[in-house]
Amino acid sequence: MVTKVLSVGGSIIAPDQPDTTFLTKFLRMTTSWLNVSQDRRLILVAGGGAPARVYQTAYRKVCAGKGLLVAGLSKSTTQSENTEADWIGVMATRLNAELLRACYGAIAFEKVITNPLEAPADWQENVLVAAGWKPGFSSDNDAVLLAEKYGADTVVNLSNIAQVYTDDPKKNPDAEPLDRITWADFRKMVGDEWTPGLNVPFDPVASQKAEALGLTVICADGHDVDNTRAILNGDSFIGTTIV
Repeated sequence: MVTKVLSVGGSIIAPDQPDTTFLTKFLRMTTSWLNVSQDRRLILVAGGGAPARVYQTAYRKVCAGKGLLVAGLSKSTTQSENTEADWIGVMATRLNAELLRACYGAIAFEKVITNPLEAPADWQENVLVAAGWKPGFSSDNDAVLLAEKYGADTVVNLSNIAQVYTDDPKKNPDAEPLDRITWADFRKMVGDEWTPGLNVPFDPVASQKAEALGLTVICADGHDVDNTRAILNGDSFIGTTIV
């Protein structure tokens, strides 16, 4: 059985609202890929996207920076604020995941996986959809844990960027795209700590786990479904391979 793990960023599922054009193209491409062989299955892990950031921003605007929560009845701390913001983000991933699962209908496992450690040992359907688990990391980490559980050697991270750059191209015009990078060099770029809403190509916590497992991660633009198909087929593609 060939198992492919796709970490589908919320930025392409729901950049400001659910992107039905993208979702339709993605659904058609992935079901077509699955139909080629009965020995293929997909694990899709949904990110939070705009709902996560909008609600996290609202939470921080109301509560953070004032040192008070619930109309001044309890003191807040950075750690507790991050935990609350993380839970908000987790719930956004679950909303997006439920949308994905429903779109696949009968070929998807009957429920969204919210704890990768409790995912079924096996399943009969073609698609398994997962979402965020708990505070401390993003859904990228759940994708890594599911890859470990089901013996996949690669996680494909689909977002709104085509490649990893040497620096932030929005701030540095001399930043260059990378076709390939080692985990050691990538982790120097993203660091080791997670904060809710962190905008990096791949979650630092997930990166540590992926490196320890010897996993390969491919970062690519999820909007380009033909490129994603090429990745699934092992053909040439545009993206960054982290090894």
